[in-house]
Parts: sequence; C-alpha cells; structure tokens
Amino acid sequence: MPVAMVVGALFHTQIAPLDVLSPYLIAAMLFVTFTRVKASELKLERIHLGQILIQLVGSIGLYLCLRLFGVNEIICQGAMICVFIPTAMASVVVGGMLGANVTTMTTFTLLSNMSVALVAPIVFAFIGTHTELPFLTSFWLVFRRLLLLVVLPFVASQLLGKCAPKARDYVKNHQSWSFYLWLASLTILMASTTSFILSQPSESVGLEVWMALLAGVLCVGQFAIGRWWGKRCGDKIAGGQSVGQKNTLLAILLAQSYLHPLSSVAPAAYIVWQNLINSWQLSRKK
Repeated sequence: MPVAMVVGALFHTQIAPLDVLSPYLIAAMLFVTFTRVKASELKLERIHLGQILIQLVGSIGLYLCLRLFGVNEIICQGAMICVFIPTAMASVVVGGMLGANVTTMTTFTLLSNMSVALVAPIVFAFIGTHTELPFLTSFWLVFRRLLLLVVLPFVASQLLGKCAPKARDYVKNHQSWSFYLWLASLTILMASTTSFILSQPSESVGLEVWMALLAGVLCVGQFAIGRWWGKRCGDKIAGGQSVGQKNTLLAILLAQSYLHPLSSVAPAAYIVWQNLINSWQLSRKK
C-alpha cells in the first residue's frame, strides 16, 4: 500500500490520465468482495442502527456545526465526506484478525454502502458542485454513479451465485484479486489527487494542512466512538472497525466528482491515519 501511494504521487503526470478507470476498478473490487456475502445470511442487529446513525446523522450534523461556526466550506466538505463515506470492505478482514464477529461486520458493511448509494444523491444535491441544478437532475447525476459503483456489483454477485454457483465459488476463492484492484485504484486516485494539489496556488497549503490534521482527529474519534458503541452492544472491535475504517477510495472519487475537488485532501489523509491505527491495533493483538 505505501508503494502504491508513493508511485501514484511520484508519477502523477503519467498515471493521472488513467483516472477514468477508477470507477470500474472500484466496482470490480466490490464485486469480488461481495461474492463472499449471501443475502440470506445477513441479519440486522441493534449495533447496526447506532453505526448507521453515526455515519449518516453524524456526518450531516458535523457539516452543519462547522458551517455554523464559520469554518471554510472546503474544510466542512472534507470533514463531512470522512464521516459520511461507507465502511471499507477490508474492515471485515482486519476486524476478523482482531477477533470481531465477521458476520456482524459484513452485514453493516453492506448496509453502510447501500445507504450511501441512496442518501448521497440527496446530500450532494444540496452540497457541492451541482447545487445550481434542479434537485432531480442533481440526484440522478450522483445516483447513477453510485448505482454502478455499489448496487450493481452486489446484484451481479448475487445473480452469479444463483445462476453459476461454481463461477461464484471460483471468484470467492480468489479474494486476492480485490486487493490488487484496490492497489491499482489507490495508485490512480493518489496520482489524480497529487496532480490537483500541485496545480493549486500556494495559498491553499494551509487549507490542505488543516484538512489533513482534521482527518486525523476524525479518524481517531470515529474509531473511539465505534468502540464505545460496540462495547455497549457486545462487540467493541466490530464497532470500532465498522465506524472507523472507511472506503477512502470511494470518498476521494466522490469528493473529486461532486464536492470541491480540494476537499479530497481530507480522505486522502484519512488513508494514512486509519492504516496507522490498524497497524498499531494489529501489533498490540500480536
């Protein structure tokens, strides 16, 4: 992962034009991961309700509070996307290594991604680059992208399981594919983010530093809040990983597409913070 990030940053001029491939790589990654999930095995629990409220209500509440205190709009958008974005599928792997209930985490990961697919078009219709468009037009612009990124991969994985179970099992047994797709996506998105940052005037440096620091605070805060809620529900590790470990690739893509592009600095920094925390947790577990 560090190699992918460094390569994307150093060779951003050559790699950034491949940004058009990012949505398809992310969709393919989710498809491979979703083959592990059977819809019949998913069960909603009390822990999931609190987690989804932290994600959706917490992100919107954070944005409104920051705006109320006169914080720069770009920082507000960066902070909001760091909380609003769904749980990373990789959180199930890390959570399992730390001793969490994998079924509980898988259910919320799917719920988290699907809720963003439904709610994001509404949120971005009022916040971001398409606010001047009619609501339904803005809604459709975002929803069709998320339909490709999140909903279709899940539907396709379930149909594959019904129509060709052997093919589904083959993909399910090759989960390493999703890791390499994820690395390719990370490299491209880091390249496009680096290109955008370097094209900004020097006056933006302070703003970028503040967003990077705020991403760290939000990362630690979400892991802590998630563990607190998870402890109340009997699984603090599942709570912490589900709330704290985010699909930052999707966050960067959505920020660059529908918010102020500079706000993507926050989720880009979040990548570093969450992996530092996970490395620390895994080292303590060992």
